[in-house]
Amino acid sequence: MIKKVKFEGIDCPNCAKKLEIQLNKLENVKKAQIDFLKSTILIESENFDKAIEEVVALTKKMEPNAKIIYNNQQNNKKFNPILLDFCLLFVGMVLGLITLFVPMPIVLYWVLFVVSAMLMGYKTYYKAIILLTKKTVNENFLVTLSIIGATAVGEHMEGLMVIALYSIGKILEGLAVSKSRKSIEELTNLKPDYAVKLDENQNEIKVSPQEIALGDIILVKPGERVPVDGEIIEGNCSLDLQSLTGESLPVNVGVGQQILSGSIVLDGVLKIKATTLYTESTVSRIMNLIENASDKKSKAETVISKVARWYTLAVIVCAVAVWGIVWAVLGNLSTAIYRGLIFLVISCPCAFAISVPLTYFSGIGNASKNGILIKGSNYLDVCAKLNVVCLDKTGTITTGKFVVEKVKVFKEEYSEEDVLYIASLGEQYSLHPLAKSIVEANKKPLKKLKEVKEVAGKGVYFTYKDDKYFIGRKTRTQETNTCVDLYKNDIKIAEIYLKDAIKENSKKAIKNLKDINVKTVLLSGDNKIVVKNVSEEVGVDEYYHSLLPQDKYTYIENLKSDKNLNIGYVGDGINDAPSLMLADVGISMGINGSSASIEASDIVLVDDNPNKVPTAIKISKYTRKIVWQNIIFSAGIKILFLLLGSLGITGMLSAVIADVGVTVLAILNSLRALKFKPKD
Repeated sequence: MIKKVKFEGIDCPNCAKKLEIQLNKLENVKKAQIDFLKSTILIESENFDKAIEEVVALTKKMEPNAKIIYNNQQNNKKFNPILLDFCLLFVGMVLGLITLFVPMPIVLYWVLFVVSAMLMGYKTYYKAIILLTKKTVNENFLVTLSIIGATAVGEHMEGLMVIALYSIGKILEGLAVSKSRKSIEELTNLKPDYAVKLDENQNEIKVSPQEIALGDIILVKPGERVPVDGEIIEGNCSLDLQSLTGESLPVNVGVGQQILSGSIVLDGVLKIKATTLYTESTVSRIMNLIENASDKKSKAETVISKVARWYTLAVIVCAVAVWGIVWAVLGNLSTAIYRGLIFLVISCPCAFAISVPLTYFSGIGNASKNGILIKGSNYLDVCAKLNVVCLDKTGTITTGKFVVEKVKVFKEEYSEEDVLYIASLGEQYSLHPLAKSIVEANKKPLKKLKEVKEVAGKGVYFTYKDDKYFIGRKTRTQETNTCVDLYKNDIKIAEIYLKDAIKENSKKAIKNLKDINVKTVLLSGDNKIVVKNVSEEVGVDEYYHSLLPQDKYTYIENLKSDKNLNIGYVGDGINDAPSLMLADVGISMGINGSSASIEASDIVLVDDNPNKVPTAIKISKYTRKIVWQNIIFSAGIKILFLLLGSLGITGMLSAVIADVGVTVLAILNSLRALKFKPKD
């Protein structure tokens, strides 16, 4: 039996991963898989009731604030855990400051000190202990060890500083996750809510899309989504396919043509014969891709997590070794204990525990100032290693809005302005995107016409000054589908060419990506000519056209088979969501991007500027460089003093100065990530 349950109260991807590892060790759980983005746990078990009991118990033990929701339970949260954490942190900091500045009896001092430390870091200590019982050490244990070490040598305020900064970082992380994480179920905007089926007597019956059988006749009206894949048996119209293929222009369809579920009918009424069941339809396949993409995405670890995995254990083993060797050589237990304590103090991981997360926070803060929202330090880490960036076209490289490129006039008595004015007289009543663009290009006031008739998928017939005009396309002569004709009394008098405007920063974005040795690939659902023209104009390395969402997904999946490649994907539509989730780093547009693409992505560009992609990579590279600087510098100094302390050359005071000094210098170095300004 396989079931999904929801969870809440876990705002750390690394914590979720640790929990997943332990869940898979439970007796009645054959397999447990946590999807952090969708806040779900996939549980496979032969006895689900017992399995869920074990899952709930273990989750509560490892994550006190977490809650497992199953069997349609309702969330009756009476308070915000993040608000509670902030309040406890604030009270703890106030008590810590009181112990620092207010004279008091020693007993009261220690009571306030302990209470202050517990209020600020009770979760950290608890998780450290629980994970230690599971034979796992991580940053929680590092921070706990830092506080114990600092307190042992009398640096009480240093200990409180460590837990205060760490707790502030965790609260900020929780806030970011709670704001950015919404259910991926928002993709139901793509999923049709209902279908209108025609019975034998042509009566309209509203049913669920899942109830449509093969061969059923469906009626779809303007503004409605096509519920299942099928064949048009009556009617013609223009379709909006942006959500499915990224096709920037509406596509005209008629009798005998295949139509995809999720398409939006802009005009006309269609009768469609269902050729697939809903579960096999295009929209259903996209949903499944999104559900499965996060399972295939590499779970990147931050540098500190990798270092922390072995650092603490190595320190403890070495400290014990120092005690043993000194005792064996000198035969003095007190000296051995003292030098072992020096070893622990010098190796106290304050510099790591504070500076590395602070560097990531500074890098993410710097990115935010540049209009780049990075959802976690692990994504910043992977972003620094990107060497291939795949980009959607419409809404990403181009604006998604059409402009008049040129007007070709065949009759000398008409100017370009006259053609745009006459065309706008008819188009002013149309909802077609090209019609709106033509009207926007016209600079003259428009008169209201009485005789206007719009033919779905063709154009508009209208009468002006007793002449019969037509604006649209009578024949499919232009492969790009961006040329409309203006006829007067059945004689063509002009052609109006339109194009999807390229964003002003797109060329610069591609150039800047190439300058940092990142390969660029354009993946689009548009036709070959449009994609080729855009690709050549902006200068991408490769391009692919006429792609459905699953084609983009497959392309990225094939790229990921090369372990040397780190792939980014940039998109803005619902159709981009599977690729955004599958790529190592998904980057979405923040203004015109769909809510689904924003939720599925790891990085959001607030102002839709594609040139922010190379900026994000540069900030990530710089931040990661500082992280390694802090690790190498801190480790180097500590190793030196570890040797000196073990040999008795330095004492406890030197150990404290070395530890605190390295920590301060590492913190100051971390703040450089906040001030970094990428060169454009």
